Amino acid sequence: MRLVSPDGEQIGIAPLSEALEQARELDLDLVEVAENANPPVCRIMDYGKYKYEAAQRAKDSRKKSTNIVVKELKYRPKIARGDFDTKTSKVRKFLEDGHKVKLTIMFRGREVQHPELGRRILDEVSEQMEDIAVQESYPQLDGRNMVMVLSPDKKAIENLRKAKAQREKESDNEA
Repeated sequence: MRLVSPDGEQIGIAPLSEALEQARELDLDLVEVAENANPPVCRIMDYGKYKYEAAQRAKDSRKKSTNIVVKELKYRPKIARGDFDTKTSKVRKFLEDGHKVKLTIMFRGREVQHPELGRRILDEVSEQMEDIAVQESYPQLDGRNMVMVLSPDKKAIENLRKAKAQREKESDNEA
């Protein structure tokens, strides 16, 4: 088998018994790293440490990955101003938290004959969110529903947070 030292240097081709003896002398393990190679490649290493480092790398990669959650808010064409403002503030909160938001206008009965009412609501929400969001999909009529998706603009949200922190810092200095 081809033998590799703990620091990654090629030792050369050695029989199994000699490789095991070298690993025992260094108080390390003999690990087969490429079984399909001809001859097979084995490395002298601390297997426990190797497993631990691999687990840490996997943990770091999971930590860096983000779960994109799509939140949905449903509006009606004849929504009252107070309800509209409440739902729209929820949309802003979801976007600031980094979630995508799916806006649905639900039409009932003959309301579906006036899609411009739903379009007007979606346009107004989009207009209010243009500082922190990007329109991912434009309003589309899907059966009795009109759907639009907004996704957060990460740079704009970060700038917004910095500005807010700066204002708080200035207000603390004045007090």
